Amino acid sequence: MNERMTNMKQQLGFWLLTGLVVGNMVGSGIFMLPRSLAEAASPAGVLLGWLITGAGVLTIAIIFGNLAIRKPELNGGPQIYAKELFPKGSKASILSGFMASWGYWIGNVAGNVAIITTFASYLSTFFPILTSGHVVFSVGSFTLKLGNLLTFLVCTALLWVMHTIILQGVESAGKLNFLATATKVLGFFLFIIIGLFAFEKSYVDPFIAPRYDEAGHTLGLLSQINNVALSTLWAFIGIESAIVFASRARKQSDVKRATIAGLLIALAIYIGISVLVMGMLKQDVLIQSEKPLIDAIGTVLGPIGSQLLAGLGLISLIGSTLGWIFLSAEVPYQAAKQGLFLRAFLQENEKSMPRFSLLVSNMISQLFIFSTISNSMAAAFDFVIYIATLSYLVPYVIASTFQFKLVWTGETYVTMKERMTDGVIALLATMYSIWLVKAGTADMKTFLLGVALLASSLLFYPLLLKQQSEHKTKQKQSA
Repeated sequence: MNERMTNMKQQLGFWLLTGLVVGNMVGSGIFMLPRSLAEAASPAGVLLGWLITGAGVLTIAIIFGNLAIRKPELNGGPQIYAKELFPKGSKASILSGFMASWGYWIGNVAGNVAIITTFASYLSTFFPILTSGHVVFSVGSFTLKLGNLLTFLVCTALLWVMHTIILQGVESAGKLNFLATATKVLGFFLFIIIGLFAFEKSYVDPFIAPRYDEAGHTLGLLSQINNVALSTLWAFIGIESAIVFASRARKQSDVKRATIAGLLIALAIYIGISVLVMGMLKQDVLIQSEKPLIDAIGTVLGPIGSQLLAGLGLISLIGSTLGWIFLSAEVPYQAAKQGLFLRAFLQENEKSMPRFSLLVSNMISQLFIFSTISNSMAAAFDFVIYIATLSYLVPYVIASTFQFKLVWTGETYVTMKERMTDGVIALLATMYSIWLVKAGTADMKTFLLGVALLASSLLFYPLLLKQQSEHKTKQKQSA
């Protein structure tokens, strides 16, 4: 019976895991990134910035892969390693693991709504009624417009359709995600091929050119590269997807392979599209464009090309929505298995899917989806996204630091050569992760509000301690 249950859970092979990594990394951001990068840097700065950022994230990807193999019992994402930085079973260990898991969970749930509402925005390309300003009814200062109502209904439907699909089992959800991811990867590579033929060299000349800050000061190549690194900060969120689902992987080695392969595929898409769009649209046109990819393909294929790319955007967002909703539910579920979350989140359905965690996560998302019908709710949702920055980025520092701890103590290592190699990677990954947190929370308000979000877990921490105490008492009585 136990063997059958294990087989049910371990159904994600290399390709499905890779699909989750790529699907979660390459979402809606790629459609607007070329414009912001062209504004931030010259073509040389964009290319060098991507390569440097890619190298930094590669060290983090290697860390995730190493830890999945060396510590296979620690599942649920990079934030779970927070408890391993303190003595086993100590209150500091439990508290740090709980706070990190809490922050990462809430950040993901809020982020899911951003993807879902973006889907509705892309859908309006085909159904303009979604932007209708016709007033359905008005009460006091509140006015409900038809477009807002329809957007709310579309977002709600997408959320709960994904909920139903995920409950059908890990393999069916993984295959659907892979199908959506494969479609968009193929579409983006076709875009790259078209871009190679449509590329106008004169549009990227001079290859190294100055850019200017808001005060009008000239930015050299190094400053431009730094700007690119900041602009691409969010492009790699999702690199941890395979490690979150490590307990459902057929082989732990697949987690490492999928993480690195997913990163390389995403990086190829990012670099190819960012650079080629610069050669498909004139710089002044690109910087002013609100939909650079659609405008770029439109210059080659006309309106039909724009429609096809908008459709690709919808497929991309469906895959990302499925992957991130699944990941969000998995985080507290796996944390509860480690004793770092409320035990209610351990509840599964007959397909071994985290039904309670999925339900709670999506109910919170549903509350945020109300932001599509109210400006005041929209402001509250934007506020949560704003303060979630720290909870997204801190897990990268945690994982890198834990890898460094393993190297330092020699735990799980046999040869000094392995320790030296992983030690160098851990040091580089830790430095890069710290820079990510510093850059992502450079604004002190963002940093302090992020800390407040993590600290909000303290409201539920006494329940966790009580629960653990009751569990230990039951264990003693049964013994």
